[in-house]
Amino acid sequence: MNALSYESEQLDQRLRPASASEGAAQTPFPGDRIKTLRQARGMSLKELSEQAGVSTGTLSQIERNIANPSLKVITKIQAALGTTVSTLFPNVPSRHDDPDFIRRKDRRPFCDLGHLTKELISTGTSKNLEIMILHIPPYGSTGDAPLSSLSDKAGLVLEGEVELEVKGRKCDLFEGDSFLFDGCEPHAVRNKTGSPAKVLWIVSRIPLDRHI
Repeated sequence: MNALSYESEQLDQRLRPASASEGAAQTPFPGDRIKTLRQARGMSLKELSEQAGVSTGTLSQIERNIANPSLKVITKIQAALGTTVSTLFPNVPSRHDDPDFIRRKDRRPFCDLGHLTKELISTGTSKNLEIMILHIPPYGSTGDAPLSSLSDKAGLVLEGEVELEVKGRKCDLFEGDSFLFDGCEPHAVRNKTGSPAKVLWIVSRIPLDRHI
């Protein structure tokens, strides 16, 4: 088990509801996990606020599950905590006889962000690669403000139709269409239709030394 997997397991031992079934893929908002990660790092609310560029009031509301932040804000907080997005997902235990590089279909955790839901496909065995399915409801999106992160991003439209915007250039994508771009460029994904859409979303984090 690597450090990220251990950290996530420890978080879930503290956060998992007593009534939760071992195989259930729950869809909680990650406010409690953000608070627990912050406290585990010995950071005050103000310190995380300053490092993430998110107001203390907003951050407090997020941790208390009052505010429903955009994906952009979640990305800023995750980066300030020095962790990956997958750490914010609930831990869904694997089958006892499965190796740690396997994730069964019925063991995928979900993270509901309100404007879209992330379904984690990848396991915790990689520090630099995350694979998810974005469930984007009708007229949903990754948020009003474009995203940007130190990563390469790629994907495939599994269902429906989405608009992908990268560095101001917009393109409509349909089922079966794929993409790859530099995540440092401002980008956004939108579902402009009245039907839900599903997008395979792959994030490959770029080592910091490649930018020094």
